[in-house]
Amino acid sequence: MRYLFSLLLLCSLGVQAALPTHDSQGEALPSLAPMLDRTIPSVVNIFTRTRVAVQQSPLLADPFFRRFFSLPEAQPRERTQQSLGSGVVIDGGRGYIVTNHHVIDRADEIAVNLHDGRTLKATLVGSDPETDIAVLKVENGELAALPMSDSERLRVGDFVVAIGNPFGLGQTVTSGIVSALGRSGLGIEGFEDFIQTDASINPGNSGGALVNLRGELVGINTAILSKSGGNVGIGFAIPINMVREIMGQLIEHGEVKRGSMGAQAQDLTPELAAAFNLERHQGAVVTQVSGGSPAAKAGLKTGDVITHINDRPVRDAADVRNRIGLLRIGERVALRILRDGKALTLHALVEEPEVVALEGEQLHPRLGGAVLANVVEETVRGRVEGVVVAAVAPGSAAMLAGLRKGDLIAQANRREVKNLEELQAAVSADSALLLNIQRRDGALYLLLQ
Repeated sequence: MRYLFSLLLLCSLGVQAALPTHDSQGEALPSLAPMLDRTIPSVVNIFTRTRVAVQQSPLLADPFFRRFFSLPEAQPRERTQQSLGSGVVIDGGRGYIVTNHHVIDRADEIAVNLHDGRTLKATLVGSDPETDIAVLKVENGELAALPMSDSERLRVGDFVVAIGNPFGLGQTVTSGIVSALGRSGLGIEGFEDFIQTDASINPGNSGGALVNLRGELVGINTAILSKSGGNVGIGFAIPINMVREIMGQLIEHGEVKRGSMGAQAQDLTPELAAAFNLERHQGAVVTQVSGGSPAAKAGLKTGDVITHINDRPVRDAADVRNRIGLLRIGERVALRILRDGKALTLHALVEEPEVVALEGEQLHPRLGGAVLANVVEETVRGRVEGVVVAAVAPGSAAMLAGLRKGDLIAQANRREVKNLEELQAAVSADSALLLNIQRRDGALYLLLQ
């Protein structure tokens, strides 16, 4: 079998070597090689190491059991996890590299392997789980940055090339076309507006580049749709326009500071359009406006149909969430709406949601290192009202217990909680604490004892 594989490989190489580079008239044949010569040095391989606490037997953690059997004090045990991914240089002078959040999530060490063979230590500038974008920084890199395109100009059928490090094989190039635009509702990320492509994307390609035939960055490869884990011709990339907005905030603040409009909306279906006596079938119908919110101050009302945000057409409710979610606190936004068949333009100011915070250790010892906050805001999950984990210190009791930044505490000791006061009433500092957590699109129980 090994001999047969080698023979096939040699035959394959021999055929490729014999392929002509010019036609019969001496004209050069089309090739992506010149473009790739310019772009490949800007795509890097990312390696991470993460130290994970190993769960020990409850008996070994019991002081009475250790004392009865004269066992030494239990020492925390750890194991190291390694992962691979890709990244793209977006500012060579300052050493900034963009990748996916899930590539570097909870990593203790991050290294970047450049195309020229150098390996550099990287530090995390900031990360946003909701869009799955992270920015890294390396020192003394002298890196070549990849120019960015305008992803709004992409069309279905445009040729694209994916560059990354699939399965840890090393830098690999695949080609295809844009097969769809504006993909959302997949449950992959919080804010979704994906470019869909049939260019092969596999595990390890995450954070790599999707470029056009000019060698310009149009997206960051992030996910595939596959039951087997391998490529089946449906891959997704985050549009570079979205990436540009997020990475600007990450570089400036280390995090994304999202504002709130205080309104909810749903898709304008053909049935709803008929009910509202509208001929158009694209847009979002406002279903709720919170009192005193920026939307209410702007004059937005239930039943209004949002057709444009900042002069850009709105496809559906997910489009509204994405557009508003990318705006910075303090920005003004123009909303073009239809009300009773008449076109109006409203102007709103994006505001910071009201948050009241509390140190977790004030409630329970196992919540030490966490910052808990009341939150009332409009998110991709709809209206969120409750207690959110605003921050978790690395290595803290809360982190070891399984809490993560962004977790929403829905129940404590089987009692529903909507604010810090209700959480305090449900918690006893000298007993175990059972939390029901909503995390992105899933939910889980955590037992803290």
